[in-house]
Amino acid sequence: MLRTVNRVLLGLVGLVLLVLGGAVLAVGLGLEPPSWWIHDGRHDVLLSQAERTRWRDEGWWWPTVIAVLALLVLLALWWLTAVLRRHRLTEVLVDTGDGEGALLRGRALEGVLTTEAARLDGVERARAHLTGRRGAPEARLRARLQSHAHPADTLHRLTTEAVAHARDSAGLAALPAEVRLRGVKHRAERVS
Repeated sequence: MLRTVNRVLLGLVGLVLLVLGGAVLAVGLGLEPPSWWIHDGRHDVLLSQAERTRWRDEGWWWPTVIAVLALLVLLALWWLTAVLRRHRLTEVLVDTGDGEGALLRGRALEGVLTTEAARLDGVERARAHLTGRRGAPEARLRARLQSHAHPADTLHRLTTEAVAHARDSAGLAALPAEVRLRGVKHRAERVS
């Protein structure tokens, strides 16, 4: 979801800046602006003295300005923390049965999941990614299927073999997994 939000926000900001900048440049180069446009001509300022002070004496103006600016700051901070937050789980807490716990590197479990998934019949390439909390990890698997693979069979084997083995070996009660399958592009086989 974060990738989609990033793309939409960057696209909207870029579009607004492109339209405004292009319009100001066009008016500055001498193009006649439409009647509804905020500039009247080449030597017009962006905001006149009257436009800048029009709403200053209204009671709703400053609370509205402060609320909008505060909302923009909060959205920018949310966006920044979402971008800088770590998406990959670095450690998994393994219950050792003696009341203590051991830490398993997240990359090690990802490597095992990737290797086991790639070894399955019909899988050309696989990648695993761990998210969630270290006491309750979640797996995301992406697998590229070979042309002869049956997606339903491959999905069943991925969940009952690779994911189940990783869950059992790490001593986890559950390992929810999201599996994305993609087919490999290939030429049609000639029938004779």
